[in-house]
Amino acid sequence: MKILVTGSKGQLGSSLRRVFDNDPAIDATYTDHATLDITDRDAVYRFLGDNKFDIVVNCAAYTAVDKAESDEILASALNTGAVGNLAEAAVKNGTRVIHISTDYVFSGQGCRPYEENDEPYPQSIYGRTKLEGEALLTSFCQNALIIRTAWLYSEFGGNFVKTMLRLAETRPEINVVADQIGTPTYAGDLAEAIHRIVSSGEWKPGIYHFTDEGVASWYDFTKAIFEIAGRDVKVNPIKTSEYPTQANRPLYSVLSKKKIKKAFGLEIPYWRDSLKTCISQLKQEN
Repeated sequence: MKILVTGSKGQLGSSLRRVFDNDPAIDATYTDHATLDITDRDAVYRFLGDNKFDIVVNCAAYTAVDKAESDEILASALNTGAVGNLAEAAVKNGTRVIHISTDYVFSGQGCRPYEENDEPYPQSIYGRTKLEGEALLTSFCQNALIIRTAWLYSEFGGNFVKTMLRLAETRPEINVVADQIGTPTYAGDLAEAIHRIVSSGEWKPGIYHFTDEGVASWYDFTKAIFEIAGRDVKVNPIKTSEYPTQANRPLYSVLSKKKIKKAFGLEIPYWRDSLKTCISQLKQEN
């Protein structure tokens, strides 16, 4: 099976490389902006036409949520236009698409886990451009598979876990938002889920949600990071209003996983268990 992974140097792309490279049935090609500019329609057409992939897993995205508020052109180019380029080229070449999206497509004002058919209402440019990317993909490629995820972290790149561990080196205490609720999600778990999907032999297009199991605030998440890592740092809970940002954050972004678990027979780990795995891996690397 020939698979193209775009955005391969990001958290999920790096996690997919670790999983795919251990499966002899998968012949994976990994690209980033330097090797394939997916905002360049002609380049995408040539690349997919020359290589004839079975599946494209699009992990590429503009994920600087606050910066997107003042950089809408580039955010739209990556999160919307580039998705359209991949979709058009995939349809022409008979290639299937798995596209990664986000909890930010929702308003964050809910009080129960968001299901796939709940009405999107993004509150930021990042969320809007990601939702527009979903729409553009499905307009070209009706058999695409979209996976929305949230609160992603890993051993790779920059993320919340690594930031907190770095701050713990110099700060005896830290203030963390306690009224935003979601689910910390280990990129390795999402990579394993994608591997299960592509290896299942069954293609079930549509929109799916994937995060790890359980619910936490950023405050809870931070407390768990320091506890598991053995760092003695005091964590003070604060309100979102006390930590203003350029982009609006969802106050509630818990996603229902019922659909993806039923469709592909997934068993999803509890977030604290996966956090232990990640921190253990980071300790080994250091």
